Amino acid sequence: MYDLLKSKEHRGYWYALLSGVLLFLAFPEINLYPLAWIALVPFLVFLYDSDKHTAFRAGFLLGIIYFFGTIYWIYHSINKYGSIPLVPSLFIVMLLCLYLSLYPALFAYLYSSCTRKAVIPATFVAPVLWTALEFLRSYALSGFPWSSLGYSQYKFLPLIQVADLTGVYGISFLIVAVNGALTDILLSKRRQVDKPLASLLPIYSSYAVLGLALVLTFAYGFYRLYQTRPGHAVRISVVQGDIEQDKKWDPAYQQEVMTAYRDLSVAAAQTKPDMIVWPETSLPFFFRKNKELTDSLTSFQKQLNSYLLFGSVMVKEQKYEEALPEDPGKKPEIHLRSAEVGYANSSVLLDKSGNITYIYDKIHLVPFGEYVPLRQLLFFINKLTVGIGDYFPGDNYIKAVTPFGSFGTIICYEAIFPGLVRKFFVKGGDFIVNITNDAWFGRTHGPYQHFSMAVFRAIENRKPVVRAANTGISGFIDSSGRILDKTALFQRTFLTRTIRTDSTLAPYTKYGDIFAYFCIVGALLLLIMKKK
Repeated sequence: MYDLLKSKEHRGYWYALLSGVLLFLAFPEINLYPLAWIALVPFLVFLYDSDKHTAFRAGFLLGIIYFFGTIYWIYHSINKYGSIPLVPSLFIVMLLCLYLSLYPALFAYLYSSCTRKAVIPATFVAPVLWTALEFLRSYALSGFPWSSLGYSQYKFLPLIQVADLTGVYGISFLIVAVNGALTDILLSKRRQVDKPLASLLPIYSSYAVLGLALVLTFAYGFYRLYQTRPGHAVRISVVQGDIEQDKKWDPAYQQEVMTAYRDLSVAAAQTKPDMIVWPETSLPFFFRKNKELTDSLTSFQKQLNSYLLFGSVMVKEQKYEEALPEDPGKKPEIHLRSAEVGYANSSVLLDKSGNITYIYDKIHLVPFGEYVPLRQLLFFINKLTVGIGDYFPGDNYIKAVTPFGSFGTIICYEAIFPGLVRKFFVKGGDFIVNITNDAWFGRTHGPYQHFSMAVFRAIENRKPVVRAANTGISGFIDSSGRILDKTALFQRTFLTRTIRTDSTLAPYTKYGDIFAYFCIVGALLLLIMKKK
């Protein structure tokens, strides 16, 4: 690769490397988010003179730098909890990066094809193609929308309010459009030389449209930030147990884990919350299956005078009928039996009397973490992290209904899927609860990136987010994306906050990814025009 980069013919690949570095610097925890607005300019300028195959290679190179810089932290859970040595764990992360790099590579290939001989401005071509492919990446092969470009702007609140119309994809579109406009400005003289008879009207028109779009975006953003929307006050505590991942299921530490959560909950109860929230799989036992510990928990919870939401691994059972006895002279009696069929990653809500009022089973499981996809084909691959076996996915977007409002529970990885989260609230709701266990990520950038995505889920659905994480980051986000309070990593603590619910039915919640579909249609039209 070094020879490729130092050769005179391919020295432009350095621009792809530069753009890749600038992109990952824009993401948490580095947070140099203004860089995203110029990061792609060197790359797009380089593509102007590139043939399709060179463009593909450059896009692939950009993708490797961009994605490895933002998702390198995956190696930590594979290495520490999957018992895979450092070098092989990094190799596995690189394989994922190679797959993800196909998307910017395909972007570069198509972009180069559409702009080399045409006069269509980069201000239009680049964001349409980028957004369409970013949306495709969110769903292909079960989807992995981590590092979507829009997430880099989670602190830029006036801009990102428009996400309740377009989803996070609209923010990615604007970022790439600005990069495209800057590219058009830098290439304007070269285009006049290369195409002296071409009209400049499309270029100037794209500047005007983008300028108007940005003005409207900021006007809408400030309006939403200071708008009063219908809702009411709810007081909630989140408990951060800070339990080491490799000790959670060790029987020797079972009592220690429960003592930690009980002590924190007793302290939180003194602040008189309506509900106390524990993180994902916070119980070190199977709720309901272990009757002794289940009774102990419910007995303790009744003393809190508060609802309790917690994460637990649940044993799933399947009902079946059995005919007894097998006597040909008698009509067989039908008995209803049940058999254990597997496990679910669940959230459970207990009311003040200790009654179960709500159970939600996680729908979108983590590939190779909670199940092995295509297990019959990939029979030789075990899960890369410690667990108890493959989980069964849930299939019901159920909300909890309480005297203080209704909410959907998003478990861990599900928070990165905007299309999944909105399905909980298409018929209304008051707030979002996100329970997670980011201990897998250690002190890497992973927990910070995961938390930043919750800001977009709050804005897209106009619902405040209550987040409880085992080792952090726990906190509260209002329905305009403001981070009201949050914890530090690896700190045993709790937070109590009064939040204001929001009963708004946001356009994104109601209509979904219409904006992304328009981008896909636009990309197809560009390809059709290119052929003609």
